[in-house]
Amino acid sequence: MEIISTLIIGAVAGWLGGTIYKGGGLGLLGNIIVGIVGSFVGYFVLGKLGVSLGSGWIGAILTGALGAIIILFLINLIFKKK
Repeated sequence: MEIISTLIIGAVAGWLGGTIYKGGGLGLLGNIIVGIVGSFVGYFVLGKLGVSLGSGWIGAILTGALGAIIILFLINLIFKKK
């Protein structure tokens, strides 16, 4: 059951991050991957800053979305369209 929760939170966080940061669409699988990896990045960055966006599903989604925005920003820096 936890893996399903992680995939759902990752998909929503990736979608939200992609919606906020107007990069190219990555599709459902891309959103899940960016959201899950973004969760790790978001928790790392917010932990270093001493900030928490809350607990539960909402906090996890917001933290994942923040991390997804960071990842999408870095991807767009590296693979910048000319």
